Order: sequence, then C-alpha cells, then structure tokens
Amino acid sequence: MGFPISNLFLYFILYAFLGWVMETCYCSIMEHRLVSRGFLYGPICPIYGGGVTLMILFFTPLKRNLVLFYIVAVVVMTSWEYFVGWMLEVTTHVKYWDYSQYKFNLKGRVCLWVALTWGVLSYIVIFFIHPPIQSLVEDLPIWLEFMLCGAFLALLAVDATLTIRNLVLVAMHVESVTQLGQEFQLQAALGKAELEDSVAALRERYSEQVAQLEQVSRRFRNAYSTMRAGRRYSVSHEDILAAAALAKEELLRRKNTLKARRGRH
Repeated sequence: MGFPISNLFLYFILYAFLGWVMETCYCSIMEHRLVSRGFLYGPICPIYGGGVTLMILFFTPLKRNLVLFYIVAVVVMTSWEYFVGWMLEVTTHVKYWDYSQYKFNLKGRVCLWVALTWGVLSYIVIFFIHPPIQSLVEDLPIWLEFMLCGAFLALLAVDATLTIRNLVLVAMHVESVTQLGQEFQLQAALGKAELEDSVAALRERYSEQVAQLEQVSRRFRNAYSTMRAGRRYSVSHEDILAAAALAKEELLRRKNTLKARRGRH
C-alpha cells in the first residue's frame, strides 16, 4: 500500500512505545501510584502500535474529508479495540479492561466516550504527530533501518514468548480455580453427608490455587486494575454462599429425617 514493511514495523514499535508512555502516565495519575501499563514485559502497548499502523494505512487518504475521516477513525479504531479485547478474553479467559461502568458500552470492551476519543486521537496523530516521524524514519540510512528492525524484532519475539508463557499459566490457574469453585458448589448443592469432610479439602486446594493465580498474574494485575476472570471461568462468592446455605438446609433435613425414624423405633 505504498509503505515499505520496514517502515511500518518501525512505526509499530515507536507508536506502541508512545502508547505505553501515554497509558502509564494517565493510569499513574488516576491511581496515584506508578502503574507500568502494557501487555508485554517491555515498555510497549501493541494495541496502540497496531492501531496507529491502521491509521497510517487507511486514514491518510481521507485527510481531505475531515467528517469522513473522523467517522471512519471512530469505527475502525473501536472495532480494533473490541477485537483485541475479545481475542484476549477468548485466548486467556481474562478481561484486561472493562468499560461496564460507563454508559453506552458493548460488553465492557468498548464504550462511546472512548470511541469518540479514538477519532480525536487519530486526527492528532495523522495530522500533527506522524508527519515529522515519517520524515525521520524515511531519512534513516538503509543499513540502520534494517539493523533497528532486526534488533526490535528479536526483542519483541523474546518478550512475546515470555508473556505468552505467563498468560498460559494464568489461564490454567483461572480454569483450575473455577473448576474447584464449581466442584464446591456441586458438593454443597447436593448436600452430601460427607460434605463437612470434603469442604476442608476443597477449601485448602482452592486457597492454594488462588495463591498461585495471584502470584503468576501479579504483573498483569498491577498494570490492569480491572483485570478479572471471564464470566465463563468465574464463581462468585455469593454463589458459593448460596450453595452452602442449600447444603446446610439439606443436612438439617436429613438429620430431622433420621431423628424421626429413630423416634418411630
């Protein structure tokens, strides 16, 4: 589409870094503490790198029509954010950001005010930020351009490998914790006679899995304060209490039945 692959890759890395700086500053100010945002270990947010790359490829031809530019920017960038959020939830069973507290949101992955902000950011990037950066990148010697691409690609590959490994561990622990919670629910709902003995073992296993989950997900939780397990892989505290109440009623019913039988004899 008229852009060398090497240039696009450098744009991706640069804007991913600038996105990380913006998010880190914003979240640190809002939470009154240093929050190192970013999906990867390194100081980059790929969602911004990919998003700005889309802007460069598809929005540049629309610069002469600002209304169309803004509408397309809002639609494309919001779709991109929704897709990334959906993909992360499907692959890791974890929700990294949540706009559910805002009006006009779609499954918590996107919302209206953020969508409108994407349009403004697209305008600022394409009209003011990207032109000098494009000139800088295009003026780089070929040998330096390819050297930078090779170095950044190697670092990105290592970073992505370590992050994916950690994400797999997080996903495994989330599913394990959820399965234990569901097993506890089942035991409680059935009101088994051996419930009191099995609950202690289940609680111990549940606590161990939760501790391991907290350990492997600490980095992500520090960066994403709204990070939580997906609904499919979560068991609420209220559900467990309700199941325990049902179990208690079942046990009392069985004890009363036994007492009544003994009284007859």
